[in-house]
Amino acid sequence: MKWTGLNELRESYLKFFESKGCLRHKSFPLVPQNDKSLLLINAGMAPLKPYFTKQEVPPRTRMTTCQKCIRTNDIENVGKTARHGTFFEMLGNFSFGDYFKEEAISWAWEYITKVLEIPEDRLYVTVYQDDDEAERIWHEKVGVPMDRIFRMGKEDNFWEAGIDGPCGPCSEIYFDRGEEYGCGKPDCTIGCDCDRYMEFWNLVFTQFERHEDGTYTPLAQKNIDTGMGLERLAALMQGVDSIFDVDTIKAIRDHICEIAGCEYGKEYKKDVSIRVITDHIRTVTFMASDGVLPSNEGRGYVMRRLLRRAVRHGKLLGINGLFLKDLVKTVVDCSKGEYSELEEKYDYIVKLLTNEEKNFNETIDRGMGILNTYIDELAVSQISKTLDGKKCFTLSDTYGFPIDLTKEILEEKGFVADEEGFRQALEIQKETARAARGGSKYMGADETVFHKISRDYSSKFVGYDTLTAEAIIDYIATEEELLTNAGVGDEVYVVSSLSPFYAESGGQVGDIGTIVTKTGVCEVLDTQKAVGGKIAHKVKVVEGAIETGEMASFKVDAENRLAVMRNHSCAHLLQAALRTVLGDHVHQAGQLVNAQRLRFDFSHFSAMTTEEIEKVEQLVNTYILAGIDIDTKEMPIDEAKKLGAMALFGEKYGETVRVVKMGNASIEFCGGTHLDNTSKAGLFKIVSESSVAAGVRRIEAVTGWGVLDVMAQNAKTISDSAAALKLANTSELAEKCRSAAAEIKELEKERAALQNIVAEAKSSAILAQGRQICGLKLMVSKIEGAKPDEIRRMAEAIRDKLADSVCVIACVNGDSGNLCVACGKEAVAKGALAGKLVGRIAALASGKGGGRPDSAMAGISDVSKVEYALSQADEILTEFVEAKK
Repeated sequence: MKWTGLNELRESYLKFFESKGCLRHKSFPLVPQNDKSLLLINAGMAPLKPYFTKQEVPPRTRMTTCQKCIRTNDIENVGKTARHGTFFEMLGNFSFGDYFKEEAISWAWEYITKVLEIPEDRLYVTVYQDDDEAERIWHEKVGVPMDRIFRMGKEDNFWEAGIDGPCGPCSEIYFDRGEEYGCGKPDCTIGCDCDRYMEFWNLVFTQFERHEDGTYTPLAQKNIDTGMGLERLAALMQGVDSIFDVDTIKAIRDHICEIAGCEYGKEYKKDVSIRVITDHIRTVTFMASDGVLPSNEGRGYVMRRLLRRAVRHGKLLGINGLFLKDLVKTVVDCSKGEYSELEEKYDYIVKLLTNEEKNFNETIDRGMGILNTYIDELAVSQISKTLDGKKCFTLSDTYGFPIDLTKEILEEKGFVADEEGFRQALEIQKETARAARGGSKYMGADETVFHKISRDYSSKFVGYDTLTAEAIIDYIATEEELLTNAGVGDEVYVVSSLSPFYAESGGQVGDIGTIVTKTGVCEVLDTQKAVGGKIAHKVKVVEGAIETGEMASFKVDAENRLAVMRNHSCAHLLQAALRTVLGDHVHQAGQLVNAQRLRFDFSHFSAMTTEEIEKVEQLVNTYILAGIDIDTKEMPIDEAKKLGAMALFGEKYGETVRVVKMGNASIEFCGGTHLDNTSKAGLFKIVSESSVAAGVRRIEAVTGWGVLDVMAQNAKTISDSAAALKLANTSELAEKCRSAAAEIKELEKERAALQNIVAEAKSSAILAQGRQICGLKLMVSKIEGAKPDEIRRMAEAIRDKLADSVCVIACVNGDSGNLCVACGKEAVAKGALAGKLVGRIAALASGKGGGRPDSAMAGISDVSKVEYALSQADEILTEFVEAKK
């Protein structure tokens, strides 16, 4: 057995299975395609589900991949042990009704003993307890001694997902690491919980169909699904104790130690932090390269959580300032050979992660301030030593303040966290996330009516070259069933073997138009892609009736298609202009192009300035007026990449791609429809620029006739505005607006000054009505028509005058009301906490609110109960003061 680097291992595996006739396929993106059951790809077979379930035809019946994977069910334990991690690579070889057990077993043994040269006397295998065939192959064909073959039960050696669907026995291969890793027990063997016997390859033989009643029947198409963790294999081959000691991962680990000025293996707490950062920086770097953005939900929340956990552990190591960007370089250098997207998106990844790191550094400071407020409230009230679980969760969820950090700080101050309440709040969030993923059938694939059509049937798109075609209507369908005919008024789907209609994809909407037969006329309302490469035309029968088997004339609405093409081609020019003006970190994050407008989402970390928007708009129009020819060509994906064609984040491409080139301005992968010359777009106008999410901006724009419509609308707005200001000449509008704004500003100042005078007068009147309660001066008042800010100013003015004051003021405006409570320093010290008082009083009028101990606001829903709520202020204040005593 020879030492082998992780990258060399990956290459040797893929080359070996290529030699066995397997198609070597690049890793699929981490973001699942059309799979609602997963947030992120978590196994080598996950992206191949459509091939296993026969929903799609595989490019070859035998394949091999090294798949990027992320598992997040154990994030809290990452770092605490050297076993846990979130990101890993899964080596796999697969068969879709091609080779089966004998080949899978024989090839696995050949690879590990002949290619890797692992000694046979250190290898063991397990088989399912009833799988005589697998045992026979291992013993009779491969030559593994019977005392090295172990039969295991269903829990260990039988794979199935859910209550129905394909499943089957599996066989696992183990490596004996040596007695020094064992537990020392006489019966220590395969299945022992100690570290001696390491399972490193799982061969799954999918040969049964499980039914809901618990019975099993043989599958007509038997499949092979194998999985071997690359990092685990590398640890085995390199003779190291954990994945964190493997060459490429150790490089990241060592870089962290260099930045932090510490040494791995000397102190447990520091080792935990080093492992957390090592794992998490790999994960978020790969996520960023596949287009995942930090957010507060779904996979974006996973990314944000991992990144913030890494930053927090950097602080625990004493790292000051921004450091993730330095580690990204090491991650990229270690993996760019196989994952070219890391190097291609390097600048973008650095900007994205650095921006999130900066935001978290600010956030954690805000979180610390809020936690200190909570601690002050606990100290003042002296009612409890436990911080409410919901507050702990708010700190974690909203402010990114980890629960373990909250616990640590609370313990330093003599308090504890309500961990059970925190877990309950966390579980509610998890349930919400699960619901958001939506329900799905076996392996995450939603069943549709189009699954009833043979998977070998597909539709050919001919609409790049023509807008009309003749074809037979092969299928008519509703959402639930296949039909043979449809009549006037029916809305159905029509499927044919070829079509000039573009099906919605890549952000371009589906074509509209007509389908005409001898017996009927259909209006095509939309065109969608269906499973297995089928084109589904959503139609409404407007004349006569249609039947399957009829020849039909398919005609795309030419004017609508042209308008869509203007917007789509300009979306490409827009991306090119944005990258020129803003930088190479700009990448498409989503788009919608229809006949009316284009909407383009892109990665950028601040609002565009007016000057930047003008530059981008001018550059796009320069491209248009230059009359650049637009060329489209299909070519091998490697050739397209060499030409510099831009690919979409997280998009799944085949071996052949369509490239759209617009001179030297733009070159992109794109399957959409386009103009043949930029001049046909007419003009381009940006109508808005806004934020979509953290790190994502959105531009909406119009082209061609849409620009003229915007110009006409703007001209009318200017004319109407001038008329409202009684101006005869619209050229005077800007100056008139400036002078009006200045006048309004002066009037606002005067108004504010008068409000302060009125507030002072009202405060004095309220002050005179005060009464003594438990040694404090309580003032209660209701003011009709006052605004929330006014009652807050009044209450705080009284608070600032009297240290022993408790001021309660309500205002009512129509059907809504507000309540303000302000407490002086002495009052707070005696237990009068504004944040608590305002909540108790407002609740009596169906309201809620809170705030600081010295000032708090609440909203009131039932204004009819305001008087009653205020009348209880004496009793509630007495309760708080007495509790403090």
